[in-house]
Amino acid sequence: MTTKTLAGTALGRRRALALGAAAAAAPFAVRLAGAQEAKLIRISTPGSAEETLSKSLFVFKEQLEQHAPGTFNVELHFNATLFGQGMEIPAMQRGNLEAAMISPQDIAEQLPEYSIFTAGYLIQDRDHLERIFAGEVGDEVFARVAEDMGVEILGTQYHGQRHLVLREPKEVNTPADLAGMKLRVPGSESWRFLGAALGGNPTPIAFDEVYLALKTGTVDAVEQPLSDMISAKFYEVTEQLVLTGHLVSTLFFGFSKPFIDSLTDEQRAQVQAAADAAATWNNDQVSEIEKGAVDFLVAQGMTATTPDLEAFRTHVLDEYLNSDFSANWPEGMLEKINNAA
Repeated sequence: MTTKTLAGTALGRRRALALGAAAAAAPFAVRLAGAQEAKLIRISTPGSAEETLSKSLFVFKEQLEQHAPGTFNVELHFNATLFGQGMEIPAMQRGNLEAAMISPQDIAEQLPEYSIFTAGYLIQDRDHLERIFAGEVGDEVFARVAEDMGVEILGTQYHGQRHLVLREPKEVNTPADLAGMKLRVPGSESWRFLGAALGGNPTPIAFDEVYLALKTGTVDAVEQPLSDMISAKFYEVTEQLVLTGHLVSTLFFGFSKPFIDSLTDEQRAQVQAAADAAATWNNDQVSEIEKGAVDFLVAQGMTATTPDLEAFRTHVLDEYLNSDFSANWPEGMLEKINNAA
């Protein structure tokens, strides 16, 4: 009796060949599937690729490519080409964006009690800033932002002390000297309040339009960190630097909470490590730039002046403490901030 096996038939041979081919292709299929499953991280910023904060995003991207190759696909979108300034948080909440640098002013739009972090002359310097957000205050704020806004904050980035640049020279000693001056600010309510507290006429304009606004006289002045003044070349269209130091500017590296929740523990650790590396690089770079920034701007033809800082500090803080903003501040938060100094 002859027993025929499947392998001994033409059909069997064809099936065997097909199975063999499938087996040979299996490793490739697994690799391809892995590549297709790379986690997309779209990051939007209104800044140009030349800004220090933007360059820190390249550090973030490179860290993930080096330590988690093929796991993430990081897309960097500069100059507000993906989402306009101030639209990043709504985009993350809709699921249209994975990450962005967000400001305390952005947060205050949805959690008004945290407008305390937008107050002028409250945070003193980089060290004070880092102590605040590395401790109990940071834990409380970040937890609320995650729970109520759906944004996970993975890093605090020092943006530098903010000063004024004027299109035309003017004697500025007190806030009264800025009366009537069109002072460019971002569009949120907390930014407009700061501009008014400084004595100017707050004029909201998107950051990517500021250079032209200065050149054409649409605004008379801008308040910005020194590093941004240099990278955006504002010295080409302004004549005077007024060293008010009115705000220690910070940005938070925020991620969509659903995106973070979709990660494995290992992936989250990789993203956190990359965010930490980006923050360290940025903070050190900004501090280094600040050391020589005034000399650089003066060398470009600008005049640098220092106003009556106590007059500015007293006036600005009084404006905040007697406003509806401070009525919403969390009980005890002001003391916690001051105690971290």
